[in-house]
Amino acid sequence: MSPEHPTGPEPPRGQADTADPRALADPRRVSDPRQDEPVPQWADWDEPEADRDEDVPPAQPRESRGSPGPGGRALRAAARRRRRWFVMAGGLVVVVATVLTVVLLTASQPGPAAVTPGALITTFQPGELRQVPGACNVVPGVTVQRYLPGKAKVASPLPVNGSAESACNWTVDKPPVYRLMELNMLAYAPNGLASGDGSATFAAIDAYDLALQDMQAPPKHSPAPRATVQALPGLGNQAFSAMQVFRVGGAVTDVATVMVRFHNVVVTVTLNGLEHSNQGSYGPVSQSQLAAAALAFAQAAEASLH
Repeated sequence: MSPEHPTGPEPPRGQADTADPRALADPRRVSDPRQDEPVPQWADWDEPEADRDEDVPPAQPRESRGSPGPGGRALRAAARRRRRWFVMAGGLVVVVATVLTVVLLTASQPGPAAVTPGALITTFQPGELRQVPGACNVVPGVTVQRYLPGKAKVASPLPVNGSAESACNWTVDKPPVYRLMELNMLAYAPNGLASGDGSATFAAIDAYDLALQDMQAPPKHSPAPRATVQALPGLGNQAFSAMQVFRVGGAVTDVATVMVRFHNVVVTVTLNGLEHSNQGSYGPVSQSQLAAAALAFAQAAEASLH
């Protein structure tokens, strides 16, 4: 009978021989089972079914070289969004360029611009005039001789508005006759301060209406007397005649006025005749003859605008 081992039963034969002395010295060390047992080798086609279904994790797609890793999918989505933004921005640039091209080509075309209802007109419209003829040439010589007795001196004042305005004066100063005929033609331009749509015609209408109002009711403290006004249908688009009597310093002067509006042009004719003077021997004068002469000059001027 063999004696008992002092520390416990004797380990089975073979285990003490195969145990790793380092594992016995360090209880924290765990031996590698792959070193204790042989690892079976199978070919891919001979792999056990259990290992194929349970032990092998599902295949994961491999990232390509240079891939940013798990965040690559988000970065690619952001890149796609940037590309869509650039495409939309490029399309917007093309649309804006097309609109600007159409606007510039339309603005360069000759003729009046299209009128938008309710909008101000800033260009001349059909029938409106940009300039007027020379005032001294629109009245025939026979008309001048008929209504201005004697030899009239002709003077052309410098225009204030360029080719849009023209004026001419005829003067007869030989006692007992004194006459001063003044003809003015002015083509109005579009004006944002005018009534209506601000067109050139409305600007002329405003000027015509203001002159008529001043004739019928002169402003306070004005030296001009109230006029006798009569409408003249059939002449231009609008026309009236007026007669005023000025008394200044003992002299009496009768003034006949005819005003005509044709589209955006206003024709103004005034004829002064001395009825009585405080010096010299001028007068008398016939108001009916003054009115007839002013009307004849206005008719000639209006006819030159057609």
